[in-house]
Amino acid sequence: MRLPQISGRTLIKKLQHAGFIATRQQGSHIRLEKRTDEKTIKLTVPLHDTLKKGTLHRILKDPELDQDNFDKL
Repeated sequence: MRLPQISGRTLIKKLQHAGFIATRQQGSHIRLEKRTDEKTIKLTVPLHDTLKKGTLHRILKDPELDQDNFDKL
């Protein structure tokens, strides 16, 4: 999976487009949540200029977004 280098703000905008809502901020990290019928998915995204590949991969793994769905956002 080849992930793009993006900023934290860009990732937050894409996740909000996918239905996540920013619930709180502590320092340079924003908490996003998305409620489904089965569970609530919680993500924390750092507001860095460029996210490291491992950080981006882990954030996208939790809500089970794959490369194709991420690119469509």
